[in-house]
Formats: sequence, structure tokens, C-alpha cells
Amino acid sequence: MRAPGFAHAVEAATARRLAERLAHATLRVTEREERLHYETLNETEWEQVSQVWDLLEEGKAEEARHSLGSLLTARPGHPDLRIVDAAVALEEGNPKRAIESLKGAERSADPALFFHLRALTEYELARFGPAREDATRALAIHPDLAEAHDLLARIAEHVGDAEAARAHAEAAREMDPDGFQEPLELSEEEFDLIVEQTLAEMPEKVRHEIEELPVLVQPLPSRDMLVAEDGAVSPDVLGLFVGRPRMERSVSDTPGAPGAIYIFRRNLLRTCADLDELKREVRITVQHEVGHLLGLDEDELEEWGLG
Repeated sequence: MRAPGFAHAVEAATARRLAERLAHATLRVTEREERLHYETLNETEWEQVSQVWDLLEEGKAEEARHSLGSLLTARPGHPDLRIVDAAVALEEGNPKRAIESLKGAERSADPALFFHLRALTEYELARFGPAREDATRALAIHPDLAEAHDLLARIAEHVGDAEAARAHAEAAREMDPDGFQEPLELSEEEFDLIVEQTLAEMPEKVRHEIEELPVLVQPLPSRDMLVAEDGAVSPDVLGLFVGRPRMERSVSDTPGAPGAIYIFRRNLLRTCADLDELKREVRITVQHEVGHLLGLDEDELEEWGLG
């Protein structure tokens, strides 16, 4: 499996962009928390929260988790810390932990952030209906939340609602043209040609390994694929090997299909800024999935020319 080349996936990047929104929300925290009957974080604790968001912005999930640990120990179950815990879990690629962390976070300082993070988490778990509902709730609170429009566009693509996907994508770009740019436009034939050229340029030993392994291009991963992986694969994944790694097979195995490598066109076109980047990402994605087929670790990937 290969997710987009920035942290875990689009969700993580979105959570980092929303850090500023949470920082602004803290200005209203005391008044809101008094109404909701829970004790506000003190100034020092809010500074620690800000440091965690900074670490997420730098892509340092492990350090963010460590930094957040003392806060969670001192303030177990605090709604605003549950929000940050969920964002760290998303960065770690652990949506199951994120969804658990968000239970009880409804009373956090920024309800729009809560609904949006829960929508992102549900999206990661391929629960597209609940994700759509929560993203819509976030927009009802903050109509200018470009991230929610972008998420709704991706959800709409997965459920086959092309009109809604276009409308929400356009809204996101209008609100934040730098953060949400037009995806690359390539015909299916042009995209397939890039994949074919990439396969032809693979190292010889890799080409030999995939001679009998189909490399298939699909618009998006199917929900069945995502559910089968039980939350381990993001809907934004760029490529996926489906099958049993060669190193795990034995002579006693029942003969069957070798599996397949899937390349997901729309996710790649959305991720890449230009044709050169697209060609590079297709190559890296195919190589990465060949590595999964062979059951290689990171050092072995380099040895095979797949690093």
C-alpha cells in the first residue's frame, strides 16, 4: 500500500492546517467551558497543545505523541485534548484510535473542528455516509471551511456523486486556491500509457517478477478493498498490492492467482502538480507495491532498486 507522499494522507495535512483554527478557538475557551461545566486548560497547557500542533505541522508524529502524553495523563478525557489526540492518531495512520479519542470530544472548544476531524476519521474507515454527515455539520458551523468542502468532494467521488464532487471541489478552490488546486487532467489512455512506460523502465529483476502479475489501473479503490483492509488503507491511497506476499507462500499452498497491483488514477492526479511529478509518483508507487509482493524490508527495497 502506498499513501500520498505527505505524512499519512490528506487527512493529516488537513488536521495540521486546522491547527490555526483551534488556536483561534482557544480565545473563546474559558467562556465556553464555563457553560459546559468542565475546567479549561491553563495557559501552560495550551502552550503545550500548540507545541503538539507544531510538531504535527513538521510531520513529527512520534514526537507529537510523546509531547501529548503528559497532558493526557494530567487531564484524562479532556475534550480539547481528545481533539489533539485524534489528530495525532490520524497522522500515525491509526483511524481506529482517532475515532475512540473523539468520543466525548463533542464539548471541545471548536465544534466545527470536532465534526471535521470525526468526518476525516470516518472517511479513513470507509464510512462514507457518516463522514458526509459530519463534514456537512462542520460546514453548517463554519461555511468557509475549505477543508470540509474538499473532504465532501472526495467522499462524493467514492459514492459516485460526480455533480456534488465537482461543486465541493470548486468551492474548496475558491476559498483556498493555494491549498486546493485543480487536479491534473489526463485521459484514461494517456494515464495508462504513463503506467506502461513506467513498467518498461523498471529494473530488469523487477520486470521479471511482475511478468505474470497484472498491474491494473482503477479510478479509485473500491469500498470492498478498503473494508477488507479494516482501516489499514486510506481511500486516498495511490497504489495497492492485493494478494499474498511471495515470502509468505509455501509449496503446500493451493495454486491460485498471484494477486494484482492496483494503481488509482484519480488519487494520483489529485496528488501531483505536473506531469513530471505524476510520472515519478507512478514509478515509485508501482515499485513500492512490487516490494509488498516480494515481502521486502526497507534495506531490501534499496537492494532491488525499489527505494
